[in-house]
Amino acid sequence: MGTDGFRFDVEKRCEHSWARVGVLHTPHGDVPTPVFAPVGTQATVKTMSPRELQEVGATLLVANTYHLYLRPGADIVARLGGLHSFMGWERPILTDSGGFQVFSMGDLREIDDDGVTFRSHIDGSGHRLTPEKSIAVQEQLGADIVVPLDVCPPYPSDYDHIRVALDRTHRWAERCLKAHTRHDQMMLGVVQGGTYSDLRAESARHLVSLDFPGYAIGGLSVGEPKAMMHDMLEVTIPLLPEGKPRHLLGVGSPEDLFQGVARGIDIFDCALPTRVARNGTFFTREGRLNMRNAQYREDPSPVEERCSCYTCRTFSRGYLRHLIIGREILGLHLATLHNLHFMFDTMREIRDAIVDGHFVDLKEEFLARYQVADYEAGTHDRRVWRSKLVHSEGESAG
Repeated sequence: MGTDGFRFDVEKRCEHSWARVGVLHTPHGDVPTPVFAPVGTQATVKTMSPRELQEVGATLLVANTYHLYLRPGADIVARLGGLHSFMGWERPILTDSGGFQVFSMGDLREIDDDGVTFRSHIDGSGHRLTPEKSIAVQEQLGADIVVPLDVCPPYPSDYDHIRVALDRTHRWAERCLKAHTRHDQMMLGVVQGGTYSDLRAESARHLVSLDFPGYAIGGLSVGEPKAMMHDMLEVTIPLLPEGKPRHLLGVGSPEDLFQGVARGIDIFDCALPTRVARNGTFFTREGRLNMRNAQYREDPSPVEERCSCYTCRTFSRGYLRHLIIGREILGLHLATLHNLHFMFDTMREIRDAIVDGHFVDLKEEFLARYQVADYEAGTHDRRVWRSKLVHSEGESAG
């Protein structure tokens, strides 16, 4: 079906990579791309008010269909004016399908060709999620951008398992398109296929044939090596239309922004910047800074000298460590504010560099200086976090 009030304009392309600058026009405002979207699982980005999000530079937020369906319920959100009114955010919003959370539940869910049956992590009540149900819930929520129900297999998975999941994803995509009735929402087709190049290519071609208004790439950053994720993007991106937006689901570490943009990604979302902030970790141009370390106890310097965020302009590392160690809510807020400012500022630099023609130089300079978090430790932490995801109040992976 057609969409009203949406248009995607590509304004500038990089000559030496697939990076590009554009604008996604939506009924709730324009989104300059490439863009990072914070995750607000339960219609809130933890510790941040909508006014603060706007002031720090957010133009697009992600909310979680699964959590909002269970509590307070999509019908309540609809009666209270839809997500924009409900959460006090008048800029664009994207909702996921709820599939990632359901498929992460292990023994609490059963999947078949028609959909998935699962038990609520809140009260154990039984629920049934089908492609049609997912779309109906997202239509009630009223986000600008919606995502069809897809199957996101874990890594590693063998070829036959991915094959079955991919066939279901494609059939469900067709059902979601047929079920979608709102012209004021844009739906993104989700490319799956695990880490198998032929299945990724097949998925991209099939979804393009369905003529979605935009495309998302799912099933990556689920434990596979970074180089493998890059390979899958290089297989997928050339098969997607030039004139439609591309969203890399659940990916958003600082280094991933550069690597993804270089491969043609327009939209990123991830809970990482806000999640690590609540653990006392701050992003800097040199890498992550763990403020719990004793070395910062008497440090009078800001988190980062060149940063213009409120946290860095006002407080010392020593004070921030005091707040984090003392588990003060202000510490979580100031860390979140800084990390989001860091992400938005980095994206602004990326857009400017593409326009000015020196994106590749900026990418090489950043990656040479930025110390990436240990892969094995990060993979372990991510698996532990995701295993707890649907059993807690925590944020989604996007």
